[in-house]
Amino acid sequence: MTSEEKIEEAAAEEVTVAEEVTEEVEEVSELEALRQELEEAKAQAAEYLDGWQRARAEFANYKKRNEQERQELFKLANTTLITKLLPIFDDFKRAFQTLPSNLLSLTWIDGVALIYRRLQAILEAEGLTLIETEGQSFDPLLHEAVTYEESAEHEEGQIIDEVQRGYKLGDRVLRPALVRVAKGKPVPEAEGSKSDT
Repeated sequence: MTSEEKIEEAAAEEVTVAEEVTEEVEEVSELEALRQELEEAKAQAAEYLDGWQRARAEFANYKKRNEQERQELFKLANTTLITKLLPIFDDFKRAFQTLPSNLLSLTWIDGVALIYRRLQAILEAEGLTLIETEGQSFDPLLHEAVTYEESAEHEEGQIIDEVQRGYKLGDRVLRPALVRVAKGKPVPEAEGSKSDT
């Protein structure tokens, strides 16, 4: 083999090696491009998943809020109806309190009493409760004072008597109890004038 042939062969080998190096560089750059594409696809998939999860959570919150609003509307409708029924309920109670004893044995009175008890059971089933007044201290959130009276038998601020029943529906006061409240005894004028001098 001549030196020229050796040079040509070496040059051919260099070209082959260069081509192989170029192919390897192209494969590496193609591999890097594919890795970058994969990372971008993963990032986009994570973004889509996050968006979907947020939308799902927002929809669940919307459903809960919608259900609560529907229940509140239902309660409000019940509250309105029950508030309108309370005077009738009071009238039944007053009628039975003033019923002459000679009429108690009549069967139609028993029928009216049954209607009263049914109305009472329905209202209680809806959550209506009586506001207690007997032996209680005056609470402006539950009671409305009709009068303040001096009383030797009661402490100041204690309820003396109930004028009209009060009712709550759950935690909400539908109608405060109208009450008479005990107030402190007035200071005698003699003691008041002594302190002035």
